[in-house]
Amino acid sequence: MKYPLQAFLANNFDGLILSPALFYSWNPGIRFEISDPALSAHDPNCLVQAHHRAITLFNEVFDDKDELLLVTDIVARPTSSILQQKPLNLYRKYVKDKRNLYQLQLETFSYGEYLEEDLDEEDAMAVHRFSLKCQKTDLRFVQLLQAICYEDFNHPTTILKKNPESGIEVYFINLSKKLIFHLYDDRGCDVLAADQENIRFLYEQYNSWILDYDRQEIDAVFQRDSPGIP
Repeated sequence: MKYPLQAFLANNFDGLILSPALFYSWNPGIRFEISDPALSAHDPNCLVQAHHRAITLFNEVFDDKDELLLVTDIVARPTSSILQQKPLNLYRKYVKDKRNLYQLQLETFSYGEYLEEDLDEEDAMAVHRFSLKCQKTDLRFVQLLQAICYEDFNHPTTILKKNPESGIEVYFINLSKKLIFHLYDDRGCDVLAADQENIRFLYEQYNSWILDYDRQEIDAVFQRDSPGIP
């Protein structure tokens, strides 16, 4: 039996492996720069822009009634203590109604499967993928997006506290609009679509937020049929 995420990817993003960096694995997609690279990480304002842009893009991608999958990948060695220290804390903290947690699903697979690579046994890592079907209004998404932005900083909202050897990725899947939203850290955010027309409005309205490094590739996709777009 396929999990909802597996079926969704197979039907709408055939061949896509849900792992960073998503933008380089699927077309159409947009990579946004959300933090100000001119500011030092020690500047108290360095993440203000990142948080603002993350929330703005999230609200554009998800409407209140959209069906959503909140997917969390915890990458750790099989012996890591993180797996014995309440790995569901993210869901307990950011899902409003705890009764929804009974619907939480879990898949576990090797890191080699995750990357589609053959890894040495000593480098073996386990990926624990939690997924929850919900709606935007079921989540404390403002706080969760902030926590993702702060994940690489010494901040109280850090998700994997005291577990620097482990990694975490959080994906928001819009089942209704067939979109994938991945705020990968304070630097940027990927938005992927099964149909480019479903994210054309993001390309047009938030064009100045696009990461310049990838702008030429993104422009080639969205200006192909609309040459008048700057």
